[in-house]
Amino acid sequence: MKRLISGLLVFFSILLWAQEGIQFDEIPFKDLLSKAKKENKLVFIDAYASWCGPCKMMERNTFPRKSVGDFYNKNFVNSRIDMEKGEGREIAARFAVRSYPTYLFLNADGELVAQNYGYMEESVFLAMAQDISSPKNKKGSFKERFEKGEKDPEFLISIMRLNANADYDFAKKASERYFTNKSKTELLNKEEIGYLLFFLKSPQDPNYKVFEDRKSDILQYFPEQNYNDFKNQLLLAKIVQESIDENNKKINDDYFLKTAEPIVGRETALLKLNQTQLAYYEQNANFQEYAKAALEYYKNADSFDTNELLKAAWIFADHIKDKSSLKKAAEWAEKSVMRGETSENTYILAKIYFNIGNKELAKNFAELSKDIAIKSGKDAHLAQELINQIK
Repeated sequence: MKRLISGLLVFFSILLWAQEGIQFDEIPFKDLLSKAKKENKLVFIDAYASWCGPCKMMERNTFPRKSVGDFYNKNFVNSRIDMEKGEGREIAARFAVRSYPTYLFLNADGELVAQNYGYMEESVFLAMAQDISSPKNKKGSFKERFEKGEKDPEFLISIMRLNANADYDFAKKASERYFTNKSKTELLNKEEIGYLLFFLKSPQDPNYKVFEDRKSDILQYFPEQNYNDFKNQLLLAKIVQESIDENNKKINDDYFLKTAEPIVGRETALLKLNQTQLAYYEQNANFQEYAKAALEYYKNADSFDTNELLKAAWIFADHIKDKSSLKKAAEWAEKSVMRGETSENTYILAKIYFNIGNKELAKNFAELSKDIAIKSGKDAHLAQELINQIK
């Protein structure tokens, strides 16, 4: 009897402790935002995965604490969402959740106000929430405040930091306002330079002038060669745009080389032209031009990653009929197979051999691809279709 009573006391004390902690709402995401708007609160989401050890430790050690519960329940609409199930997958993609646990703090418009990661003790977890729940984070949509012309540096930094992945264009506009209003007598620090470079994509960008005017600031943290290389890449990006004839879906090679060579030298200009051709002709399904570019670009195949070579080989297998070109693609696929046989690389090699006319090798690798796929629980229908064709 004493043991039973003792057990019940432990059970009820754990239950009471849990009730004193964070109260999580199990409601859809849109309802979390509606509730937050109605109650003038921020949303706190514990983004977790069922297999995550630190997530379970947070659930056991930190979330049930009374001090934590008192503060979070008063200031936030709280939710725990498995990022690998249901709408959790969409939330994970939207806010670039890549590790667990991740803590998302959103305003009622669904905009990210703050984000943090990892296991935290009670005091740290509480201090984080106290900083995030400040009134400035509740006074309206980031975009509304930005459209009204808010220039507060901390506000603009928050937009850059929190939207760099979720809404790059918005974050880029915030960076431009930030640097436009930055005092010219105040040196840029390393974090600011990082934002400047991250959001700078073209010589036409407003921040390009900042990049040039603040060269001495940047050279405090980066070698001059790195600065010059970055600048050249920006100039090359502009030349790429000018070289593309969208009407005919072609690249003007002569114009590109004529314009780029004086800036970066012939070798670098040719390399950039090759890379541009590969990306553009694949995107526009011009596989004959893609093949020409690939044969030139990968002529020294040993210096390239085998996965990159395998991707090119697959495009050749699907779209190129010229046997001499396919033999080169077979060499690329063979490098991947030699590194380690997978259902994908053995299938690609089998298909290339079939297109060349070597049915014996095609059959061997197709059957190998099928066996590997079945053993690893993958779909083997492509390999089986090829085996049927060979027969």
